[in-house]
Amino acid sequence: MTAATPQTRPTNPMLSVLSLRDFRLLWIGQGTSLIGDQFYLIAMPWLVLQLTGDPLALGIAMALTGIPRVICMIFGGAVSDRFSARAIMLVSDLVRLFLMIGLTAMVLTGSVQLWMLYTFAVIFGGASGFFLPASNAIVPTLVPRENLEAGNSIFQGTTQLSSFVGPALAGGVIAWFAHSLTSATGQTNTQSLLGISIAFGIDALTFIISVVTLWMMASSTSHKGPVSTTMFESIRSGMSYLWNDSLLRMGFILIAIANFTFVGPLLVGIPVLAKTRLPEGAMGFGLIMSAYAAGNLTGILSAGGLPKPNGQTMRFFIPVLLVAFGVCLVCLGWITSTWVAVVLLLVVGVGNGFLQITFITFLQRRTPADLLGRVMGLVLVANYGAVPLSQALSGALSKWNLTALFVIGGLLEMLLGVWAVMQPEMRTIGTVLAGQSTGD
Repeated sequence: MTAATPQTRPTNPMLSVLSLRDFRLLWIGQGTSLIGDQFYLIAMPWLVLQLTGDPLALGIAMALTGIPRVICMIFGGAVSDRFSARAIMLVSDLVRLFLMIGLTAMVLTGSVQLWMLYTFAVIFGGASGFFLPASNAIVPTLVPRENLEAGNSIFQGTTQLSSFVGPALAGGVIAWFAHSLTSATGQTNTQSLLGISIAFGIDALTFIISVVTLWMMASSTSHKGPVSTTMFESIRSGMSYLWNDSLLRMGFILIAIANFTFVGPLLVGIPVLAKTRLPEGAMGFGLIMSAYAAGNLTGILSAGGLPKPNGQTMRFFIPVLLVAFGVCLVCLGWITSTWVAVVLLLVVGVGNGFLQITFITFLQRRTPADLLGRVMGLVLVANYGAVPLSQALSGALSKWNLTALFVIGGLLEMLLGVWAVMQPEMRTIGTVLAGQSTGD
């Protein structure tokens, strides 16, 4: 018999991270809340289409969420560098919890109107804008630097797993109530709204769990930076740091343009496609978005478990991925089969997930701790900033011609990929993403 060693700390990085109480609480709460978010992301566009039947109204509703979210992310990053990221997340979750309870009640009683959804979207988006930079800045305060990649893998993997499970469940809930109760009563619109209200109610319950777990975390998770400068000076210093780093600047530009050409057609075009061309309706919508999330999860696991390609390969991987995104968008313009759309979005998700985990980890390691909230906020602005305009334009285009929406978005995405491969910064991006030194 061999004597037990006194060291009980897990040697596996992921097990070591999960052994940390505060990280474990954060993971449980946010993982549950992420599933609820997927119910919201399926139910909200379906509700707008049920009330109006107008793709333009859907695009406006999504834009009204995105615009205040982007504006608040700029300030949210600076706030996260000054105050406790946990406290910021807690307040944001409380605001969104009460909003979701109110929305559930309005839909359940049949009193909801389009202007109410527009107002809800603005407030909800603003609260999310403060939450997102804090949630991206809190992990390095909880996890040792050497296990940061493991912590990010757990969080990003959980995000994609919830995105895989949530949309199908949400679409199933909405479709089940619409089908079973309509068969009994013949009242299609009313019964569809019942399923939507239940989806919103589930999201509200997950916010409660998130609030409780954040409250239970230790106060030592506070993350504070220097407070000798004004808020605007703090934001400006973060912008200066990002813009003077050629790699971050190039990544910022690529993310902003790629999201403008891809996310709008995805978030607006797919629900319109499901409602007008796919026999499965809301269930088809949920299945397609679940497939995209499943692809992202596969890509994330591949990034963590497989050897990284060399810098030269990674240099071309990003442009090829952008071109692939464009080809898939163009194909969606003529699709009438849910399962073909599922396969396309699955493939796109794999490539997106692979880059996601490597880029986030690199960004957190490259950025000084006192600038992390601001830089993460600005990168999130690049990620979300162009989306509101993209959604509004996508709503107008899909109202005119749904096929044209997908074709135009796809061609622009392909042109971005061709432009990217010709930029000298792509060599540096490829080298860094491959885990090699850049010499700077």
